[in-house]
Amino acid sequence: MTAPGGGAIAEIAQVLGTYFDGLHHSDVERLGQVFHPAAIYATATEGPLTHLTMSEYFPIVAEREAPAARGEARRDEIVSIELAGPVTAVARVRCAIGPKHFTDLLTLVRLEDRWQIIAKVFHFELQPIDRPQEVRACRT
Repeated sequence: MTAPGGGAIAEIAQVLGTYFDGLHHSDVERLGQVFHPAAIYATATEGPLTHLTMSEYFPIVAEREAPAARGEARRDEIVSIELAGPVTAVARVRCAIGPKHFTDLLTLVRLEDRWQIIAKVFHFELQPIDRPQEVRACRT
């Protein structure tokens, strides 16, 4: 079992790094390394509850163009990691894909000697994508 505190936090931060890599590259193999097979994906941002299993979520990720392939800069951060006990934790993270800016609440469990995401509950807001300003001719 992981030593309390710092060791667990460092391990979870490493899992979250792989999570961010998987999202940025639309890489379901990487995401499969960090999500428990029975994990859930849930949001109510767009009105009714969206609730998916990993077998429903991963194909969506695989089919979308990766932010990395579009040349999109990586925009992700770990806001907090809180241990609820020796085998349970919650991470609050932020990331952006295109105009969607996400706040993810990730619940992790330590099973099979590793930390795994068991639930992804999130909210997103649409924000404009930074684009170069159009130059306009000035008439005097």
